[in-house]
Amino acid sequence: MSDTFYFLEKLSIIDVVQSWALYRDTGDWEGLRSTVHPDAHMTATWFDGNFEDFITSVQASWRKGSKSQHFLGGSVAQIKGSKAIAQTRMSIMVRGTLDNQEVDITCTGRFYDRVEKRDGKWKILKRNVIYEKDRMDLLDPSASLHLDPARLEQYPEGYRHLAYLQSTHGANVSPHLATGSGPAFDALVHEAQAWLDTPIN
Repeated sequence: MSDTFYFLEKLSIIDVVQSWALYRDTGDWEGLRSTVHPDAHMTATWFDGNFEDFITSVQASWRKGSKSQHFLGGSVAQIKGSKAIAQTRMSIMVRGTLDNQEVDITCTGRFYDRVEKRDGKWKILKRNVIYEKDRMDLLDPSASLHLDPARLEQYPEGYRHLAYLQSTHGANVSPHLATGSGPAFDALVHEAQAWLDTPIN
C-alpha cells in the first residue's frame, strides 16, 4: 500500500467517523445509516445492540427531550486490507435533571471503531467507546446537589457521573465497559486486534 493510497483510505475512514457524529446529533437518520453497514453493532453506556435498534432508541430519547452532543478530536486508523481499527478522541456532552436541578455531564474518551470496506466504501461495523474521565456540573452555580456515594461507586471512574444520570432516568447501564485501562480495556483491544488480523473469506 503506497503512502498516498494509505492516506486517502485513512481520510475516507475519518470522514465516516466525523459524519456519524454530525448526523446523529442533528437527527439526520438516513445520513447516520449511511455511515454503518447493515449488520453494524453499537455498544455504549445505555445501549448494546444492532445499529437499527440504536437509531430507534435515539429517536425515542429525542421525543422525551434528551439533549446530548458529541465533539470529536483527532483520529488514527490502523488499516489492514479491507479492515481497519479507527480511534477518535471524543467528548460526550449530556444535559439532564437530578433532584429537580439541571446538570451538564462531560465525558471524555475515545470512539473505538471496527471499520470495513465493502463495495469500495468504508463504513463502521462495530463501535465501542473507551470512557476515560467524566464530570458533572450544576447549571445553577448557587445550587447544591447530593449524590448517593454508593450508587456513584457502582460504576468505573471513567463514566460514573454519566451512568448515574442515565440510570436515574431508567437506563440499564453496564458497569463493565472499557475505561482508560484495566481488564475491560485489555479485552476490547485484544478482541479487535484478533478481528483485524483475521482475513475476510
